[in-house]
Amino acid sequence: MDSSTLALVAGVVAVVALLVALVAVLRAGAIHRQLLALGADGDHDVVSLLAREHDRVSRLGSDLTALSTRIDSLDGQAAAGLRHVAVVRYDAFGDMGGRLSFSAALVDDTGDGLVLSSIHARGESRTYAKGVVGGVSEITLSPEERQALTAARDSSKDRTHE
Repeated sequence: MDSSTLALVAGVVAVVALLVALVAVLRAGAIHRQLLALGADGDHDVVSLLAREHDRVSRLGSDLTALSTRIDSLDGQAAAGLRHVAVVRYDAFGDMGGRLSFSAALVDDTGDGLVLSSIHARGESRTYAKGVVGGVSEITLSPEERQALTAARDSSKDRTHE
């Protein structure tokens, strides 16, 4: 091999080495920018950055567990609330119009609650409250009260299946 060929090969190797070095510098710059975006600065190394992120993720995990417990508690409280309501309006007496009498059922998810009825007549109004446990009252319910209770219980089933 003569010296000119050797010089040409050396030049090609030098150019390839220079390109490899340039690519390495560009990649190192990109990695440095990514580390800065993650919050690393000149005083912290990658290991401390990862340790901080691990701690942060661990705290998020425990916060998520606490929130899940709280949601379960709120679900239980919501189920016990009288959130299923139905009202039936009717004319209690044939000579009265306007459907001024009503029966309203207010029950929770298990069917516990009460039925309120207000019977409106010409000279007076009477109001009754009857307790309900498991969808059943110890006191006999009127047809309108049963209708209101059934409608409230049906709304309870609709929400349960959502």
